[in-house]
Amino acid sequence: MKFSLFVHMERYDEQISHRQLFEDLTELTLMAEAGGFSTVWIGEHHAMEYTISPSPMPLLSYLAARTSTIRLGAGTIIAPFWHPIRVAGECALLDVISNGRMEVGLARGAYQYEFDRMAGGMPATAGGQHLREMVPVVKALWQGDYAHDGEIWKFPTSTSSPRPIQQPHPPIWIAARDPDSHNFAVANGCNVMVTPLMKGDEEVVDLKNKFEAALANNPEVPRPQLMVLRHTHVHAENDPDGWKVGAAAISKFYRTFDAWFGNKQTPVNGILPPSPEEKFKDRPEFELDNIRKNTMIGTPEEVIARIRHYQELGVDEFSFWADNSLSHAEKKKSLELFIQHVVPAFR
Repeated sequence: MKFSLFVHMERYDEQISHRQLFEDLTELTLMAEAGGFSTVWIGEHHAMEYTISPSPMPLLSYLAARTSTIRLGAGTIIAPFWHPIRVAGECALLDVISNGRMEVGLARGAYQYEFDRMAGGMPATAGGQHLREMVPVVKALWQGDYAHDGEIWKFPTSTSSPRPIQQPHPPIWIAARDPDSHNFAVANGCNVMVTPLMKGDEEVVDLKNKFEAALANNPEVPRPQLMVLRHTHVHAENDPDGWKVGAAAISKFYRTFDAWFGNKQTPVNGILPPSPEEKFKDRPEFELDNIRKNTMIGTPEEVIARIRHYQELGVDEFSFWADNSLSHAEKKKSLELFIQHVVPAFR
């Protein structure tokens, strides 16, 4: 079982500067590297303060200079917002900067809010076409001269400049949920990243089954890696109410997610308040006890037991999702407990 850190700068309080959030993200990454984590993942989001990352590339390039062993994952690049030549070139440059530690995740995108601003109002559900066309194009550009005449992009002979250090290419991951996306990822030799979001471990089983079905559909392809991404909060054994801190924070995160995903309000300077708690009074997944049960919240021993279950299911990487609306001090305490107690149990 490999462990990775999935982290962004997230801002709910305008009194906290972006510079401070940048330093906090760096500190968590350095802690993860020292604690034996394999990868740090940073995604792409636009014009929203609760997930600040207009491009993962500058952050990952900075972290490449501050680290020596941890791999640097763009998790994920939103395919409809990029040109394949730019994806190939920027990812290859990061691979050169980091001396072969680059990994790239690609996704179709989710927030209609972003598509309204970045893609001329294109339906977010149409992003899958861009993803499916982009993957083989980027791989071809990494190999050398290539011309493309597709449904979305057309360009004459071009190449990736520079070329990546890793051969035949850096690892590519696909954010997958439905059977078609699992099948596409496996058929194209890509690793698979999944998140059950607020659902319980039965959703992890369901996603694993979709992955296994894709493997069965493509028996000639070597088995790729499977990663599960989970909101994670670890509390001390002697703090029986410590779970409530994490559950309340993750509730706030998802109520904020709901406000952005609903796309019904105009944010003010990139900030939307969380949807009110009363909106979810008939939604059992928002009850704190269920958030505790369904996301990765618990003492080190409780977390170890659940990750062992994931390992038995065939999960290769567990990603500690640090975005949860908590203060930096609380995030550090949780990550420290995970590093001190959970990681050694799998070594």
